[in-house]
Amino acid sequence: MNIKSLLLGSAAALIAVSGARAADAVVVAEPEPAEYVKICDVYGAGYFYIPGTETCLRIGGYIRYDIGGGDVGSLDGAKARDRLDNEVQDTWKKTARFSLKTWTGQETELGTLKTYTETRFDFGNKTYSNAAYNKSMTLNFAWIQLGGLRVGKDESAYDTFIGYAGNVIQDTIVPYGGFDTNVIQYYFDAGNGFSAVVSLEEGYDVFTIDSYVPHIVGGVKYTQGWGAITGVVGYDSNFEDVSGKVRLDVNVSSALSLFVMGGYGSDSNSARNFYKLWAGNWAFWAGGTYKFNEKTSFNLQVSGDQEKNYGVAANVAYDIVPGFTVTAEVDYNHFGGFGDPTVPGGNWLGADKKDSVGGILRFQRSF
Repeated sequence: MNIKSLLLGSAAALIAVSGARAADAVVVAEPEPAEYVKICDVYGAGYFYIPGTETCLRIGGYIRYDIGGGDVGSLDGAKARDRLDNEVQDTWKKTARFSLKTWTGQETELGTLKTYTETRFDFGNKTYSNAAYNKSMTLNFAWIQLGGLRVGKDESAYDTFIGYAGNVIQDTIVPYGGFDTNVIQYYFDAGNGFSAVVSLEEGYDVFTIDSYVPHIVGGVKYTQGWGAITGVVGYDSNFEDVSGKVRLDVNVSSALSLFVMGGYGSDSNSARNFYKLWAGNWAFWAGGTYKFNEKTSFNLQVSGDQEKNYGVAANVAYDIVPGFTVTAEVDYNHFGGFGDPTVPGGNWLGADKKDSVGGILRFQRSF
């Protein structure tokens, strides 16, 4: 019995040791710590670090629905630079848009490295037989900037540097310059309110350069608490024409801001060129914004040119909740050369009557 007990005890011990070794052989991997997204507040709200990099990224955009009616508001309920066509349609003109935007920023030994992109997806109710006209996707911005040097797809510095023409939807009843273009440009900021820009540009469509000589834009600006004064000059290399604009912005109070802008250009070779899109030699734009409160603002723009084309655009914008704005606008266009085929350049909006009125109701959710 002693021998039997000894053998049984030895066998049990061996089994226990073997089991222990088998258990020791199974190694459970420890979970790796999760790498959470870190907020990057260097470039403003909404940025975060791309995991594993020093690059800050922001993603945003908007969803918009425009309802246009009448003669002027039927232009897709959008600015002329956004429009899909300039065809007047005898019904409501509706356009839905999804705009996707990205921003990046990173500090380098040569300055801040930035990028910006914006892609727009549109769906409209045009009735042309070609169904492709109902839908469009456009790359509106795609540029890289290191320090003051910017290259890529942008809008012309002739408009971005001096500013557009007010906070109305139809701000180009009298046009003030071309927009879409590839650029190589340099911005200089002295830090005391003085800034400047030089931009080499390609143009778009019929205004695309037809040689190795680019279009050229130069501008200077002086900004203070009271407002700003800005001047730009554009050289169209195709037509060898020069035009310029001067703008004054005044902050009357925390609620009221006003602007006035004048343009003058030569038209020796063409009634219109990439920078002087208005008819005749001179044109003007004026208007402002009045904020009734944090949610509601009134915006106005009046414009005109040498060929007696005049425009008035006025709207009320109301923020229903943060990020969701409804804007109701009324537009008026007077065609000075109506019925006169000799008027150089004709009417920018393609008006078929001397006086046209339209309206736009815009719903926009920005994020």
